[in-house]
Amino acid sequence: MGTATPVNDARELELRWALIERIAASSQLRRANRLQELLHFLGERSLDDGCESLHEQAIGVRVFGRPESYDTSTDNIVRTNVSELRKRLQAYFDSEGRDELLTLEIPRWNYVLSFRERLLPVPPAFPIAPDVARSLTAGEATRQAGAVRTQPRWVPFVAAGAMILFIGLATACLIFWNRYRDASLQYATLHRSIYGWQYDPQVAELWNGILNARADTDIVLADASFGLLQDINRKSFSLDDYLNRSYVQQVQGQHLSPDLHAALDRITTWNLGSQDEFMLARRILALDPSGNNIRLYSARNYMPALTKRDSVILIGGRLSNPWQELFGLHSNFAVDFVPNGSIAVTNRNPQANEAASYVQTASAQYCVISYGPNTEHSGIVLLIQGTDAEATEAAGDFLLSGEKLAAFKKILRVSHLPYFEVLLRVSSVPGTPLTTSIEAYRAYAH
Repeated sequence: MGTATPVNDARELELRWALIERIAASSQLRRANRLQELLHFLGERSLDDGCESLHEQAIGVRVFGRPESYDTSTDNIVRTNVSELRKRLQAYFDSEGRDELLTLEIPRWNYVLSFRERLLPVPPAFPIAPDVARSLTAGEATRQAGAVRTQPRWVPFVAAGAMILFIGLATACLIFWNRYRDASLQYATLHRSIYGWQYDPQVAELWNGILNARADTDIVLADASFGLLQDINRKSFSLDDYLNRSYVQQVQGQHLSPDLHAALDRITTWNLGSQDEFMLARRILALDPSGNNIRLYSARNYMPALTKRDSVILIGGRLSNPWQELFGLHSNFAVDFVPNGSIAVTNRNPQANEAASYVQTASAQYCVISYGPNTEHSGIVLLIQGTDAEATEAAGDFLLSGEKLAAFKKILRVSHLPYFEVLLRVSSVPGTPLTTSIEAYRAYAH
């Protein structure tokens, strides 16, 4: 193990963030949302903010929602979770991360992440067998001495020089070869650790089709405050209403109590997001750690012109992400609110053994994933609509799992993924999806 190293440049910062994202997406943390959030917070304070010290109380307030004045001597939530995170970090580097060139640790009493370089092991020296003595008779020794005396005196020097030159060239070639081999292995290990998804043919087929379709890929996160406003008003607003903000005047024009008017006016100024959707966006961003091809937008800051130029990934249902209206008009599956306040997936053209509606329950959640061209056929559109946090997380697991994508292709009986829609049914406990099954699907020709 090497020593802790500071962040010297943007490339090193990028490599450290890539390591954090791989750990967060690993089997050790994939289903531990709170530990993922803790790791990302420590990474932000350690790398982006450059903190030299980070204390328990600050973590309790920011990550675990404790009040500013809470007593850390009686509330050990930070110490408990950091201890668990330390164990899982060690487990990661002992298993999936055993080939990582960087490791990270959480020091005691400080909590600022410490990154360390792994040094290549020095190969042990091979033992040299002792020379085997050979006895010579006096006559043999005399004859050899006489033979030496008959040679010109410069011959031994020339022979020795040639031998030294040969040994030097051989040593230089060996050193060069070893360094070339080590550099090649380090580059291959680094590339695989950063772009590991490209080594899974199923995942690479899907995401190369998205990321390489156009120069840029836009991730558009939902506007949770817009969805909340519609939920309170029991009224839907269109994308046009959202873009020109006429929905604000419509809300203000309603005959409501002054208190409710004030609350709704305040909500219209918010730009809220959803943690589960943000976590999914981070998993997708990790596919392009250099940040050259993927851009992140909120629904409120996105622009119509980009939908014709770029590939687009929309996260969130139509009510909270109105940009779904541009691409979801011809989709078979759609996530909507039903009159009793529940969330359901509408199946517009049910086939045999399919229901017309799939209503979310305490034991069953749903997610719709749609993959197809944009309106100009100039890029790819990926729509992700989950009925709750666990369903959204399950969508990410499906889209980033070579095993799940291979199973889906087997169901479709295809060797290459077509454009498709798929409805996933998710059973879960709060905070963690347990099982995911394909409830219904549609496939479309390219």
